[in-house]
Amino acid sequence: MTIRFILNGRDVSVDAVGASQTLLDFLRLDRRLTGTKEGCAEGDCGACTVLVGRLAGTGLVYEPVNACIRFLASVQGCHVVTIEYLSGPDGRLHPVQQAMVEHHGSQCGFCTPGFVMSLYALWMRVPEPTVTQVETAVQGNLCRCTGYEPIIRAAVAVSRYGTPAADHLETERETMTARLRALRADTRIVTGPPDNLSILPCSVDDLADCLLDWPEATIVAGATDVGLWVTKFLRPIGPAIFVGHLDAFRTVERHGNALRIGAGASYSDCQAKLAEHIPHLTSYWDRIAGWQVRNLGTVGGNIANGSPIGDTPPVLIALGAEITLRRGRDRRTLPLEHYFIDYGKLDRAPGEFVESINVPLPGPDDRDAAYKISKRRDEDISSVAAGLHMTVTDGRILDARIAFGGMAATPKRAGAAEAALNGQPWSLASFEKAAAALARDFQPLSDWRASAEYRMLSAQNLLRRFFLEQDAQTGAPVQLALA
Repeated sequence: MTIRFILNGRDVSVDAVGASQTLLDFLRLDRRLTGTKEGCAEGDCGACTVLVGRLAGTGLVYEPVNACIRFLASVQGCHVVTIEYLSGPDGRLHPVQQAMVEHHGSQCGFCTPGFVMSLYALWMRVPEPTVTQVETAVQGNLCRCTGYEPIIRAAVAVSRYGTPAADHLETERETMTARLRALRADTRIVTGPPDNLSILPCSVDDLADCLLDWPEATIVAGATDVGLWVTKFLRPIGPAIFVGHLDAFRTVERHGNALRIGAGASYSDCQAKLAEHIPHLTSYWDRIAGWQVRNLGTVGGNIANGSPIGDTPPVLIALGAEITLRRGRDRRTLPLEHYFIDYGKLDRAPGEFVESINVPLPGPDDRDAAYKISKRRDEDISSVAAGLHMTVTDGRILDARIAFGGMAATPKRAGAAEAALNGQPWSLASFEKAAAALARDFQPLSDWRASAEYRMLSAQNLLRRFFLEQDAQTGAPVQLALA
């Protein structure tokens, strides 16, 4: 069977696509589209950024993604846009490229195509971006020589050189939508060599059936973790079941007093609903990786891989989230915190997968916060991540839920600290007792990200910060915020 997609303006069909074949290798080696660069090979530097257009509920959506960790099989039914497609028929530079030239946004030029593609995606959505919007858009692009100031000036100035309405992605939108609809598969696709199969189920029910047939298969959603198994560790992943194309697996909807997140929903898919219903996660969400990774990485994948330093489990545990696991037609629901048993050990049987996450919405008496400590502010792995939730009634703390990542072998609640707060008055003294109790909850390890002492002190200080930010008696919140 073949994988079918559109590359720039041409229909492409590829036979026998192995699970571990990356989009970047196909572009550079098979199609000689070498404007897309290979840098870090782990989705960190952005030199390999391309746009991928997919049909979603809102129509045709283009997102910047990392081609180095995007597998070729996952672009079935998509429109892949590389830097070579930006110039006009007469060879003129694209407005984003022209702005980069005029504002001296490139020195060695290696990273420039990736920056251009990220800024292109931003310009198509926000023709007159603010500096903060530009900085967020290029979180996933690293430059070692130019410096970001001229790149930011170029991004702000792009609309002086053209308008999105005249861009061919816009003028061809209806035609491209029809072409992509024609590529949609209504049956399961199985392709690739026997030892490296790529499997694309046609529905969530079919996904459940696939896992009964291949219970040890690797589930690939955004590949922001699995991609590194291939590019860094040369690890085989076949057979692999790709799920990123399953729209029903990506829904984010409110049901009563909870937000139900499909396990295949990307961080970007969740962003608008979180801002509406759980606003304290908005700024935290922007610190999860870069834009390209947020467009690929999924909340379900971040939970399912069981990492002790995953960004989402601590904040979701603090909110009282539950997950639904499915095997065939059977489902079971459990508190998220119970899913993590020990390092590398999860409560998930062969053939079972995380189907959805149910997150209770904060009430009027609830106080919530999410914190991330890392060496680099943007696009970095957490040294410590924390979620805090407390109900405060008549000046007294009830239902304290505190969870940390990076402090133990799994994301874990701070039971002793919670006990020190529950039933106590809302005061700095209560939080000092809770901070001291953290030493009974955790014995963190030292590694290259942080020492055990640093982790413990950071966790204790985050409790103090939570009090200072939430305490009405302190006047304006004691908080540093980006403009």
